[in-house]
Amino acid sequence: MDNREEVREFLTSRRAKITPEQAGLPAGPRRRVPGLRRSEVAALADVSVEYYAKLERGSLAGVSPAVLEAVARALQLDDAERAHLLHLAQAADGTDALTRPRRRRAKGQWTPHPSLQWTLDAITEAPAFVRNGRMDLLAANQLARAFYSDIYNSCCRPPNFARFNFLDPVSRRFYPDWDLAADISVAILRTEAGRNPHDKELHDLVGELSTRSEEFRTRWGAHNVRHHGTGMKRFHHSAVGELTVAYEGLEMAAEPGLTLTIYTAEPGSPSEEGLRLLASWAATQKSEPSTDSLSDN
Repeated sequence: MDNREEVREFLTSRRAKITPEQAGLPAGPRRRVPGLRRSEVAALADVSVEYYAKLERGSLAGVSPAVLEAVARALQLDDAERAHLLHLAQAADGTDALTRPRRRRAKGQWTPHPSLQWTLDAITEAPAFVRNGRMDLLAANQLARAFYSDIYNSCCRPPNFARFNFLDPVSRRFYPDWDLAADISVAILRTEAGRNPHDKELHDLVGELSTRSEEFRTRWGAHNVRHHGTGMKRFHHSAVGELTVAYEGLEMAAEPGLTLTIYTAEPGSPSEEGLRLLASWAATQKSEPSTDSLSDN
């Protein structure tokens, strides 16, 4: 796959983020570029300037793991950025199909295996849901459907966190920390683009959001990536108000590329009480549209 533009923009953006001081180098006078010079990255990675310039022009095919690691150290990449660089190199080398487990694409619409839905439904005191790397919301328990009622009520099918974030004004109320939510959303999509560069639906989604949202387009150009496994989030639910929850994301061994996420609140906190109220509220509502008919992920 020809991903030279993606490689070039990613390496250039990472180089621009590292100051000479952060790299342990003298700043020197009259610097004309943000961050490090190519020659400085090359020296830190112990490769020639010509070789590093070739990498930054997008030529990662055939680059050894040792060189990739040296470049990652020189650019002070975090774990998510290191993984992204490796995925870009695998895609350039044509080896991503061998190194990344692939889900068999179902013909027609994707439905959760009955045992997966049983597992979700057995979790009664916490929102639990499954998403893919494109941020489609594919399956959920009753409490998660109530938690994300705004997304289920949006116009798009399947429900998609990124579309909701950037195209639905309701998201500004739902996410009190909207900018942070937007940053995370784009970083997850950028990570997935590096990991799964042949996903046409992902390319279509990025194209749609880039066309319709300047906020998305600006963030997409930053080339930020992240691992989204655990942390805290704030929400404002229309029925129960402010909620602060911890999240744990679990990669699904039986369904590579899908993530099971569970939200919990601190015991004894107002948010724990809010989740209880939400569960009671959900029990009084008519069932939300089933995720069984959502499109293939």
